[in-house]
Amino acid sequence: MLAIWHYDSPLGGMTMTGDETALTALCFDHPAQVSVQYDIDCLSLKLPVFEETVRWLDSYFRGQAPDFMPSLRLEGTPFRQSVWEILREIPYGTTKTYGQIATQLGRMSAQAVGGAVGHNPIALIIPCHRVIGADGSLTGYAAGIERKAWLLRHEQLAKRR
Repeated sequence: MLAIWHYDSPLGGMTMTGDETALTALCFDHPAQVSVQYDIDCLSLKLPVFEETVRWLDSYFRGQAPDFMPSLRLEGTPFRQSVWEILREIPYGTTKTYGQIATQLGRMSAQAVGGAVGHNPIALIIPCHRVIGADGSLTGYAAGIERKAWLLRHEQLAKRR
């Protein structure tokens, strides 16, 4: 059974789901964020994976690149899994374009990559906010472009310290 936990970030509330072994979703509480579907049987429990995720988020929002990864369980197609793996490799404070990811995967289109990025179930930890348009534009962030811009500025400022 999935459990649910809430986190208050500087950008507003965030909701996470998980079980005894792994985090399964993390998203900003935002009407456009559709990647998390809550089961009516979800319980509000502070599981160890939630404590680990809160530690990760606290570190991130203090301006530190977290040096650990909460236990994650991602469900998705093999293509989405491959895109999400590349997202996890984008260093803190840097960006990559949809086209660069498509090239890294072989013959995929930037549009297909965008679809996979848009279905990322674990915000921030799998840093989909670090993916930008070919012209440097901030496109396609389910929690809002304003949040994406804030997150990228936050990481750039932290890197300069």
